[in-house]
Amino acid sequence: MAKESIKARERKRERMVAKYAAKRAALKEIVRKGEPEEVEKAVIALQKLPKNACPIRKHNRCQLTGRPKGYMRQFGISRINFREMAVNGLIPGVKKASW
Repeated sequence: MAKESIKARERKRERMVAKYAAKRAALKEIVRKGEPEEVEKAVIALQKLPKNACPIRKHNRCQLTGRPKGYMRQFGISRINFREMAVNGLIPGVKKASW
């Protein structure tokens, strides 16, 4: 189980990414297609944005426990919780393989 402070930090990053998403996209577009003077200003503006506004800094975590490793993107939980829930029949359409 991850510490609550770590989970809170991730939630804060998610909010920050959402808040600055449109601004980042506009600045990135200027960097890609703008005039050299505009590009320079856009790069400086991008650098002035908060670090946590960058979506790369987010880390996928299990929604139940906050575990950062063994995350299954399709279900949003860790492999350990996935296996436990699948064996108990809590995930529709998923059952343990046997052949």
